[in-house]
Amino acid sequence: MTNTNTIIIGAGAAGLATAACLKKAGIPNIILEQGSTVATTWRRHYDRLHLHTDKKNSQLPFAPMPMDYPRYPSRNQVVAYLEDYAKQFELDIHFNQQVTSAKRVDDHWQVQTGDTLHSAPNLVVACGYSRHPLKPEWTGMESFPGKIIHSLEYKNGIEFKGKKVLVVGFGNSGGEIAIDLYEHGAISHIAVRSAVNVIPKEIIGIPFLNFAIPQNFMPAWLADAINAPIVRILIGDITKYGLRKSTYGPVAQTRKDRQIPLIDVGTIKLIREGHIKIFPGLESFSGNRIKFEDGKEAEFDAVVLATGYLPKVNDFLYDASSTFDQNGTPISTGEESSIPGLYYCGFYVSPTGMLREIAIESRKISALIKKGYNR
Repeated sequence: MTNTNTIIIGAGAAGLATAACLKKAGIPNIILEQGSTVATTWRRHYDRLHLHTDKKNSQLPFAPMPMDYPRYPSRNQVVAYLEDYAKQFELDIHFNQQVTSAKRVDDHWQVQTGDTLHSAPNLVVACGYSRHPLKPEWTGMESFPGKIIHSLEYKNGIEFKGKKVLVVGFGNSGGEIAIDLYEHGAISHIAVRSAVNVIPKEIIGIPFLNFAIPQNFMPAWLADAINAPIVRILIGDITKYGLRKSTYGPVAQTRKDRQIPLIDVGTIKLIREGHIKIFPGLESFSGNRIKFEDGKEAEFDAVVLATGYLPKVNDFLYDASSTFDQNGTPISTGEESSIPGLYYCGFYVSPTGMLREIAIESRKISALIKKGYNR
């Protein structure tokens, strides 16, 4: 058994930030990471990925991103930043430690990984949303002769050149993967089941999400009312392209559905120009033919499921069901939960950016743990 003050699960941005804040506060802690490196999730993302939030608002506590990074760092640059962050603060990371159970025993948390039991009065769950890819199933799906992959498995569109590819999902991964497919010579399509919101990446050279920061304390309806005229001017009428507009705005969507609206990095332009075709939600498969909810059918060579993830912390976190919903998504984050010594970091879907929110939450969690540590 190992003993410390705080166990942190996950060596992604949330886990690293929390560990650095605790170390600055003089509080012993360890990170348990199931992979062999930091930033495992970032390494798995597709090649084209760049941050949709600017680097100034995406840096972790005590360590600005490098001056020579562009405004929107690439996936590889984010990975390098997180690697350097772990080294700079000499964080105590235990790699290849998959957590199989975590439970409260008396006044301590006992966390089991393989043949090692770790014990601490505080537990920070920082393993993020991307633990389990969400893979919907449709009737006849097994008859499809082509490749069906989740966005987690997608790296680039090289192998799909000249092929008809259907991207399922209109989130930020789906929107950018559709662009990447087109840029690699594929015939790109997107299936969109639900009504959506789209926001511009920038306004007169200023990242759009920067405007959301002072609006963070406004009612959602007010923030959306302020933003609506700008969005209409810069994005236009998305219903012209076969998309359905959500009945509520982007800020309300983020707070209500815990989903970030599509940040347009060029998807709408390609849709407008006819390079990306929009289909409604899927209904069924029959060989390489896919039937959609409007009754129309079309043939495809491959399908990319940009259908998101589930955190599923309930896979390992026992006797703590009051702190997460049926999907294993933490209910509150950045503060002590209803169970003493249990904290979540990096699960709040923020309209001002996940990395910015992680930086805020990690400081809050550190302050709360320090308060108890000094008693």
